[in-house]
Amino acid sequence: MAQNFYITRTLPGADFDTTIAKVQGALADQGFGVLCDIDVSATFKKKLDHDFRPYRILGACNPGYAKQALEMNDKIGVLLPCNVIVQKTGDGVEVAAVDPGAMLSPVGDPDLEPLADQVRKHMTEALHSL
Repeated sequence: MAQNFYITRTLPGADFDTTIAKVQGALADQGFGVLCDIDVSATFKKKLDHDFRPYRILGACNPGYAKQALEMNDKIGVLLPCNVIVQKTGDGVEVAAVDPGAMLSPVGDPDLEPLADQVRKHMTEALHSL
């Protein structure tokens, strides 16, 4: 399920708005809150007068894991929150989340690896539950 820097799942024939709600619920079940919700297609329409497929970026955060990471390295905040995208595709609706291990690998701190593994586990479980 991991593809280099992201974890993904496609839901064939799914409704976009229903999927957004399901993703938010699945993230909540794994201890994540959505701090921000960026509607890329609406932004492109408003700012560029460009029509774009339904595409949203959800900024997900698990406060406990974020606290641990920030206590280990106060610059980790530049990599937070964990982004999750929901986009309409020809196959249905795709949900993809950043792979925390890939996101943290440039930091080069092996002490962060167990934390990244835990976050990856919860993100993967959230996507599998959809």
